Amino acid sequence: MSILVVGSVAYDSVATPAGSVDRALGGSATYFSVAASFFTPVWLVACVGRDFRPEDRYFLESRGIDLEGLQTFEGETFSWKGRYGSNLDEAETLETRLNVFADFRPELPQRFRAAEYVFLANIDPALQRSVLSQVRRPRLVAADTMNYWIERRFEEILQTLRQVHILIINETEARELSRELSLIKAAEKIMQWGPRGIVIKRGGAGALLFTRGKTELEVFGLPAFPLEQVVDPTGAGDTFAGGFMGYLAGVGRIDEPTLRQAVVFGSVMASFNVESFSLDRLRTLTFPEITERFRRFHRLSYFDPLPETLSEAGRMDLP
Repeated sequence: MSILVVGSVAYDSVATPAGSVDRALGGSATYFSVAASFFTPVWLVACVGRDFRPEDRYFLESRGIDLEGLQTFEGETFSWKGRYGSNLDEAETLETRLNVFADFRPELPQRFRAAEYVFLANIDPALQRSVLSQVRRPRLVAADTMNYWIERRFEEILQTLRQVHILIINETEARELSRELSLIKAAEKIMQWGPRGIVIKRGGAGALLFTRGKTELEVFGLPAFPLEQVVDPTGAGDTFAGGFMGYLAGVGRIDEPTLRQAVVFGSVMASFNVESFSLDRLRTLTFPEITERFRRFHRLSYFDPLPETLSEAGRMDLP
């Protein structure tokens, strides 16, 4: 089942302790689309300038990503320049040029308006709602946001959250949005505003899924996959979202066990993404590699249930 994503397509210049890259393909919608395309067809809505390279368009199309909603305007494509130090969970922004993205007003092609699965990447929350107003009957809507919008468009975000089923944000954003230090309290407060589930990305510490249980908050936690080296964390969060939403759309289920599997697939895709600069690792990635890492995640986090020989007093009952 196709999934609709609205966000940015960009050119990134990034420096990390492992090296650097100049004007590499990036953007929230790009990372999301490529990751999700391993599980389901993707409808991409974004904008680029006349400088957008034909080979980048060809790569996206080769992944089965429908580009009818990719608008081309006079001017240059959105670009970002940043660098990472020893803390790879935080980037220092050196330069941001919105270019044509500054005037982006998403207009969905008619057939995109039938989308059942929608991901609203990190854009102005008012624009996110304008996208939802064009979608007829979405089955699942997930969204992202960032500190810029939280600080400047808080009330707009609250309006958007009333129409969102799952919010996917990092732990710093969750605390800032909720004004709560505890991630459990943060999730509880945010879910009162509308979402039925929240995924909190924790970088090198993994991810948490919060959903409403019958009597209390359900929490599922997953560690980050251990890697020998992280080359470039850029786009890891959007790649996570792509794996998460792509899997849900691909299997067509949204129950608790499937949501937990989706968190694992999101983590799998993010773990591959950080192994190289830009989208280079995803260009060569195969689906058997994805399923094998899913199995390794299962082994990584599996443990046996409590033995029946453990007494209520907390001692092992010996013969």
